[in-house]
Amino acid sequence: MIWKKPEGDDAPTPASYNPQPAPAPVSHHPAPARREHALIGPSIEIKGNLTGSEDLSIEGRVEGKIELQQNSITVGKNGRVRADIVGRVIVIMGEVDGNVYGEEQILLRQASVVQGNLFAPRVTLEDGARFKGTIDMAPRTAVETPALHPGPDSKPSGPMFKSAT
Repeated sequence: MIWKKPEGDDAPTPASYNPQPAPAPVSHHPAPARREHALIGPSIEIKGNLTGSEDLSIEGRVEGKIELQQNSITVGKNGRVRADIVGRVIVIMGEVDGNVYGEEQILLRQASVVQGNLFAPRVTLEDGARFKGTIDMAPRTAVETPALHPGPDSKPSGPMFKSAT
């Protein structure tokens, strides 16, 4: 590399030219905490109870009980759930046969099919969502807990899940 010294005494020379990198911008906002997220893939089938402390997306089949009271639960378009669901925010795009308890909100997307009762302070049913059951939007007190073991008459029955026998 050849340097041609420009006219004037303040111009940089190869020996004196030492650019400093610009300082990184200082952010006064802490980085958002990364939430853990679990996925039940489309080829997975679970029978039993699910509990935990991370958000959950379901694209497979679940039968039993799902209890993630402080986390978000999403039943994807391929998700098929035959269980009571307890979560903070619950979004349903697939099929659910069971009662759904949302601490903050329940959202039934356009292609969802839900048979069961919904309990949440905010419930949204998009145009095209299929729903059979009741909706209870009364705020729960701290003492109340969802009845996860309701009797056989507590939710509608239907042909959503057909037995292989």
